[in-house]
Order: sequence, then structure tokens, then C-alpha cells
Amino acid sequence: MSTPKPTDLGGRALDFAMGVVEAPINGFERLMGRKRMPYLFLAPNLILFGIFTFLPIAIAVGYAFTGGTGLFVSERPFVGFDNFRQLLQCEDYFRPGSCRESLFWTAVWNTLWFVGFNVAATLLVALVTALILNRAMAARGFFRAMFFYPVLLSPVVIGLIWKWFLDRNGLLNAFLQMLGVPPEIFLLDVGWSRFFVVVVSVWFHMGFYTLILLAGLQAIPKDLYEAASIDAASPRRTLFRITLPLLGPNLLVVLILLMIRSVQIFDEAWVLTNGGGPGTANSFIVQYIYQMAFGSDLRLFGLASAASVLMGLVLLALTLIQLRLGRKMET
Repeated sequence: MSTPKPTDLGGRALDFAMGVVEAPINGFERLMGRKRMPYLFLAPNLILFGIFTFLPIAIAVGYAFTGGTGLFVSERPFVGFDNFRQLLQCEDYFRPGSCRESLFWTAVWNTLWFVGFNVAATLLVALVTALILNRAMAARGFFRAMFFYPVLLSPVVIGLIWKWFLDRNGLLNAFLQMLGVPPEIFLLDVGWSRFFVVVVSVWFHMGFYTLILLAGLQAIPKDLYEAASIDAASPRRTLFRITLPLLGPNLLVVLILLMIRSVQIFDEAWVLTNGGGPGTANSFIVQYIYQMAFGSDLRLFGLASAASVLMGLVLLALTLIQLRLGRKMET
């Protein structure tokens, strides 16, 4: 009598396990039908997605039409559109001081300023980095990993690292003193603090967008570049006639993700600038929502929810516009 081999035992165990799993699946298939089976496998993810995404959205929309300071909806009176009127009541939208909620409109204009500079800078840096990393070079894998590494860190950690670096007694001022330059309080100056908020955001997130663009570059057929080389096309002409047009879908994805992420700026800016300072120079929309709901004793959940609903509608509109433009570009 021969002894079963370990491989035979493993195969039999696997067959037994698959048989145990297959029996209930076949039962569900007979009960639901083959066409409905995909919904059975999608159900756990859809349930979790609904609980942690759609349910909070519905709760926020519900809170936006209520007032008071109670936590539960049953304890909050219905006020209709009063929260939205309070946010939008303004004599001149270009002068936040003339608005009923001046802090909200200050945060709006600060966010628009940040979105403009951050999107442009991050897109440019990510594109240049992807073009460089796409070339044949020594230790290319190492440099790709190094550029992506900051994305893996926590935003709070990023804020603390750069805050230590930019502090009056930090590394940057120590280097400037070695050159004979007097120390600068970067984070207490409006201009410098805004500049470094953008720099930190670009440094933190550009690795993720670089990977998206790098994947698009590697999908471009090499024979197109060979044909351009045979036709003696200049590098500039190759870039604008081959690379960028074929990279269009990836650039559109990066642009949409960048705008959404830039509007939601909060963690690293909050830690870096000690809550949006100096003053309200770096106060953004998400910070306003946080302060109205949790940052003060007032607990204005209704006002904070109304601001978050307005921000969500703006992001949805921008995304739809960009997707429509993307379809036209592809056509």
C-alpha cells in the first residue's frame, strides 16, 4: 500500500474546500438565477460603501436644513434654507467683510487661491517628473519609489516635519544663518506661509499623480516615437504632437483628482500653520466646516453641513464639466 504524497493530500484538501464553497453558491444560483449572481458578490462592498459614503452624505444633507445645537436630528428644529441664506447673504462677494458669514467667504477665496496655484504647480511638477522617470536611466526604480514615498505618510506627519523644517530654530533658518542671512519666521508671514502651504502640498501629493502620468506614458506605442525620429521631428514637436495628445486622458484624470483634493485641503495646512494662521490667511473651506461643527462650543452642525453641501455641489459641477470637456477632447 503506497503512502499518499504531500502534493496529493494538498490537492484533495483543496478539492474538498472548493466543494464546500461550491455547494451554497450553486444553491444561490438556482434560487437567484445566473444573471443576478454578480449582485450577490457585490453586495458586501455595496453595503459597506453605502454605510460609510451614502449614509453620511444623507445625514449631512438632513442636518443642513435643521438648526439648534442638538446632536440628534430629532432634537433639531427644521429651519428650511436658513443656513444656506446665512452663508450666501453678502453685499459684495469679493469683500468677505461685507458678508454675514465673513469667515466662510474668506475661506472660499483662500481655497480658490490655493486650488489655482496648487493644481497648476502639482500638474507641472508631476508631468516633468513623469517624463524624466520614463527615460532610460540608472536606478530608475529607486527614484520612482522615492518620489512616491511621501504619499504613504500621514498628512499630520507631513505637517509636523515641514513645521520643524520651517520653524524659527528649524533646519532652513540654520542653513540661512550659515550663509549670513538673518532668520525668517516663515509661518508667521502671510506671503511665506501661503507659499509653503502650496510647496508642502505639491511635495506631498505629486508622487501619486506622477505614477498616473507615468502609466500613461508607458502605454504610448514606441513605434510612434520611432516614426517621429525617422521624420527628424524635434523633441518639442514630439512632445506637443505625440506625447501630450495621447496623454490627454491621464492628464484629465489627474486634473479632476487634483481639483477635488485641493478643495479638500485641511490636515497638513492645519498642522503647518497652527490652525490656518497667520490670522485667517490659510483658512480653507474644510477648516471652516470643522470649526463650525467641532472647533467651538456653539456646535453649529446645520451651518457646517450647509457649507459641506455647497462644497459638494461645486465639486460635482466641476467634475461633470471636466468630464464633458474630456469627451469632446477624445472626439
